[in-house]
Amino acid sequence: MICDVHAHYTPRNFSEFMGDRFASPVHLPVKRGMARHPFSDSAEDIEGRFRLMDEAGVGKQVLSPNHPPYLPDEAECVTAVKMLNDAYADFASRHPARISSYVMLPLPHIDAALKEMERGFDELGCVGVNMNITCLGRSIAETEFEPIYAEMNKRGAVLFVHPSGSGICSPFIVDYNYRASVGTSLEDATFVLHMIAKQIPHRYPNIKFIVPHLGGPIPMLLNRLDKQGQNQSGHPNLAEAPSVTAKKFYYDTVCYGSKAAFICALEAFGADHLVTGSDYPVLQDYEAYKETFAYIERLGLPKSDTDKILHHNAQALFGFEH
Repeated sequence: MICDVHAHYTPRNFSEFMGDRFASPVHLPVKRGMARHPFSDSAEDIEGRFRLMDEAGVGKQVLSPNHPPYLPDEAECVTAVKMLNDAYADFASRHPARISSYVMLPLPHIDAALKEMERGFDELGCVGVNMNITCLGRSIAETEFEPIYAEMNKRGAVLFVHPSGSGICSPFIVDYNYRASVGTSLEDATFVLHMIAKQIPHRYPNIKFIVPHLGGPIPMLLNRLDKQGQNQSGHPNLAEAPSVTAKKFYYDTVCYGSKAAFICALEAFGADHLVTGSDYPVLQDYEAYKETFAYIERLGLPKSDTDKILHHNAQALFGFEH
C-alpha cells in the first residue's frame, strides 16, 4: 500500500467562506489548472479521487489544504480552520481505510491553535499537524510559535509543512514569476535552515518533521552548511552540525519525475527518510497521478530501498498497516 502524505482537498463550503480572504492569487483554493481535477468534496470529485488512487496503487491519502486559512482576525481564522478540520474528519470517518488528515491550526493565534490541536488529535482523530512554512509573513521558526512545538513534542506528533506561495517574500522570485515553480522549493529549504538556526528539532526531538519536494536544494547544501554554516559569520553555537539536523527530517518524493533530484536526496538523507507524496492534484497538470509514484520503481534502486520508500516509511511514520 502506498501512503500519499502530500494530498490536498478543499471542501466547497470552505472555498465559499474564504472568498477573497486569501492574501495572494497563489493561495486560492481552486486554481485554474486544478479545477480540472478531482479536488473538492463533491460526490463526483470524491469518486474521481478514489479512482485515481486505485489506478496508482495508493491505499491512503493524508489530507491537507493547498493553503490553510491564516487570517489576522482570530474569529474568522478559527471559523475557517474548524470548517476544514470538521470536513476532513467527516471524510475520514466515512472512508477510514482510504483517508486520514492532518489537523490545521488557526495561526497566528497561539492559544486558539493549541485548543484546535487538542481537538484535532483527541476528538477528530487527526494523525498529524499541518503548518505553512510562513504565517502572514512570519517564519514559523519564530519565538511566538514555540508553544506549538512544545505541544507537538509532548504528543510525539508528525508535522507536515507546506510552502505558502510567498516566494520567500523576495521580489527576486515574485517579480519574475517564479513563486510557484522555484519559490516553493526555496521555501522548503528556508524552513529547514530556520529549524537548524533555531535548533527546534534538537530542542523538540519527539516531533517527526515532513518537508515537501525532497527539501528543495537542501540535499546539495549539506557539506557547505557544515563547513560554512557553523563559523563565526554563520551559527557557531549550534548543538550539532546542520547536516545532522537536516537528516532527522523526512522528505516527500514530489520532484516532477526528476531522477537527478531524487538520487541527490536519496544519497543525502538515505532511503529511510524519504516518504511518498504527490502534491495532489497540483502535479496532475504535468503528470498522471500514478506516474508520480511509478517513476520511483524505474530509478534502478535496490529493491529494498524502493520497498521502503513506496510501502514502508510513511506507513510506519503514521502507524498505518502496511
